Amino acid sequence: MTRVLVTGAGGMLGRDLVTVLHARSDLKVTAAGRADLDVTDPTAVRTAVAEHDIVINTAAWTNVDGAEADEAAATAVNGHGVANLASACATSGARLIQVSTDYVLAGDARVPYPEDAPTAPVNAYGRGKLVGEQAVARLLPDTGYVVRTAWLYGAHGPNFVATMLRLATQREHIDVVDDQHGQPTWSYRLAEQLVALADAALDERAAAGIYHSTCAGQTTWYGLARAAFTLAGLDPDRIRPTTSDRYPRPAPRPAYSVLAHSRWAAAGLPSLPDWHATLVDAFDSPAPPAPWKVA
Repeated sequence: MTRVLVTGAGGMLGRDLVTVLHARSDLKVTAAGRADLDVTDPTAVRTAVAEHDIVINTAAWTNVDGAEADEAAATAVNGHGVANLASACATSGARLIQVSTDYVLAGDARVPYPEDAPTAPVNAYGRGKLVGEQAVARLLPDTGYVVRTAWLYGAHGPNFVATMLRLATQREHIDVVDDQHGQPTWSYRLAEQLVALADAALDERAAAGIYHSTCAGQTTWYGLARAAFTLAGLDPDRIRPTTSDRYPRPAPRPAYSVLAHSRWAAAGLPSLPDWHATLVDAFDSPAPPAPWKVA
């Protein structure tokens, strides 16, 4: 029986991941939330990783603006914590799947970023996540997998889709930026793909390295908000377009977060489907219950 450790198991992606894994009778799953495992503690990490075949790390500092105010604390989790996991995996022989982000890239491209694009993070959050990526590459060159994702929404945590539909109950109109481009990605679909990658990694069908896991196509935050309103039975014209300079944030945001997905084919695995079709699936899904559904 394959032994899987999920770190960050209490988060939005972690909870979906545990749900997908628990549906498998051939897996023994250890779900470690923040209270169960502090990834910045090397000794605790070594103990947790021992006796597992593969580790999927979803533990992360996700407060992008907060990272700008305390980069050291964010990097301790997103960078050095990942190094602790990679080191423990190198010692035990376990494989590691590290969930990373488009924020390690500059965000100024005009065509989708390939997996081998040069990194150039524009904020503290991205710099910390890049430290984690580099640790995986250095310590696990043959058994470490970095999966970059972006624009996640899901049933188990704060996210843009849920926020928009909550605001729909409070405001007649909502101004949403229309000059940042990306690929909305349902955390449950990402969880399914991470499990497929874990299978391929253990069977040595997937080469180590960087993979991009976002839904196909692209839109803007404005486009996503309108799509969510439409699916919720609300008037999409209540969403009004605006520009990023109207909403200055402590951490700069990349203007272009569109990723290419070519490495999945080499591993014999499909990339994720179109973002809008996936959003429809998320709204239609009976379980888990989605907080964005409007009565």
